[in-house]
Amino acid sequence: MKLDIIDLKILKALQKNSKITNIELSKVIGLSAAPTLGRVQKLEKSGVILSYHAVVNNAKLGLGFTALVHLSLVRQKTTTVSNFLKKIQAIEDVKECLQLTGKFDYQLRIITKDIPSFEKILEEKLGVIEEIGQLETSVVIAVKKNSRIVPLDYKKEIALKR
Repeated sequence: MKLDIIDLKILKALQKNSKITNIELSKVIGLSAAPTLGRVQKLEKSGVILSYHAVVNNAKLGLGFTALVHLSLVRQKTTTVSNFLKKIQAIEDVKECLQLTGKFDYQLRIITKDIPSFEKILEEKLGVIEEIGQLETSVVIAVKKNSRIVPLDYKKEIALKR
């Protein structure tokens, strides 16, 4: 399956504003409403569009502290990795877990209220995970860019990977 320029315009518009109505979207991309809806449904069915979410303002919700935690596991056995990932999935404060190359195995992005609540997460949640060997934390001072738009060439057709 290939995505043409119109499909890519749809993706770009929906990434900017997923609440856009089908009629507004059809005007943006230059199609009538029915084919626009059909294309959106095709993108959803093919798995290109996974879901729609509200982006919330963490600070307004009292979640003004973000930390990046780099960590290494004690060993790279399948059961160790599986146990670690299962435990990380259960910690709601962990918003992202990235597997890395280099000095550390994983990076966690943790969002919480303040330093004392972060310290509590370190001690009571991460500190009890036996699979973690080494841990290093960086505190996020400010977010200078946080784009949610996938970096595609929106003027060229692309073939989907299976």
